[in-house]
Amino acid sequence: MTDLPIIARKAPYPVEVEEGKSYFWCSCGKSAKQPFCDGSHKGTDFVPVKYTAEKSGKVFFCGCKHTKTPPLCDGSHSGL
Repeated sequence: MTDLPIIARKAPYPVEVEEGKSYFWCSCGKSAKQPFCDGSHKGTDFVPVKYTAEKSGKVFFCGCKHTKTPPLCDGSHSGL
């Protein structure tokens, strides 16, 4: 049973990331710590998506949870 993710927001989350550090993006939309996982997916088919920063700087994590390039925003929110 695969449900659709909850739309956390219809805009990306700009986040300053650190080179070499791993981040776990919430794919279900239920996390209270958006855009990152807090374990709220437990009991669903959703799993967090690991992102390891290749360099330090700002990246845009998907907020709508409908991106085709998880965990990063691809503009899918504009069609929701």
